[in-house]
Amino acid sequence: MTAINSATDRSQPASLKPLMHLVASDMQAVNAVILDRMQSEVPLIPELAGHLISSGGKRMRPMLMLACSRLIGEPRDIHYKLAAAIEFIHTATLLHDDVVDHSDLRRGKRTANNIWGNGPTVLVGDFLLSRAFEMMVESGSLRALEILSNAAAIITQGEVDQLVSQYQVETDEARYLSIIGAKTAVLFAASCRIAAVMAGCSKDKEQSLADYGQYLGIAFQLTDDAIDYMSDSQTMGKGVGDDFRDGKVTLPVILAYQRGEKADRDFWREAIEGRRVADSDLDIAKILLVNTDALSDTLERARLYGEKAIQSLEAFPDGAVKEALIEAVEFTIARAY
Repeated sequence: MTAINSATDRSQPASLKPLMHLVASDMQAVNAVILDRMQSEVPLIPELAGHLISSGGKRMRPMLMLACSRLIGEPRDIHYKLAAAIEFIHTATLLHDDVVDHSDLRRGKRTANNIWGNGPTVLVGDFLLSRAFEMMVESGSLRALEILSNAAAIITQGEVDQLVSQYQVETDEARYLSIIGAKTAVLFAASCRIAAVMAGCSKDKEQSLADYGQYLGIAFQLTDDAIDYMSDSQTMGKGVGDDFRDGKVTLPVILAYQRGEKADRDFWREAIEGRRVADSDLDIAKILLVNTDALSDTLERARLYGEKAIQSLEAFPDGAVKEALIEAVEFTIARAY
């Protein structure tokens, strides 16, 4: 198995730049589709959608779809519509998430719900989902429509499952991995799988690319879980400790709670239930996470999933595209360092 290099193992830190460079011309075409399909006769729709779409997101999922397409062939015009559909699904979930989480900051900017309110934000998210389904149908591929529509349903199930588990500090690791596999990783997997489907690849290669996306997505979310307690708002583009204050039971909390003494578990129960959410409580949480190795072990799990993602690419030929996909995995983990 190919091990993940840490940033210090490279002459330069791991980066998304090789991936971005490989698909730069393709992404220009995707961005044109995005700009065209977010338009509406109702001015608020492109205004609100554009606020998030233009806010500096890396558009990693469309890039992965296009890069996987280059790994096994060449993207065509229809790929650009599907990549735009993927980005619209992702954007819609972010808009809806910010409403559910009462978030005020996303990518360093005020959230749409903070500016326009919950109602318009939810409805514009619905508009983007509708546009996404239009483009799926236009692809002419029932298989692509099946994959993305199924992914959209699974994402929603994952979000509901996470909402149900909110404030439940006894949530175990297996359930949490199931939640993030649904709410985060499934769209990564679908993005990569569609590349194989549109190229007419074998079922084995289709599954390999889907596995790459799934494992990368889990590694991505686990790293985010750790970063929430390790970084700052300027780096993260959201409030530090948002998960903590929102009562989200992420893997670092699960591990710290399981490993803590009774007093520590009592603290976590009170914190997750919303009774200990001051800055001083966040400081205590950070200490407990470090003392129980919860943060380091969360990142170690992220590295293991990253290694599985890289291993999933073994059936594909070596070259610049494969190297860029491998470095995308390394970058996902390196964000925490």
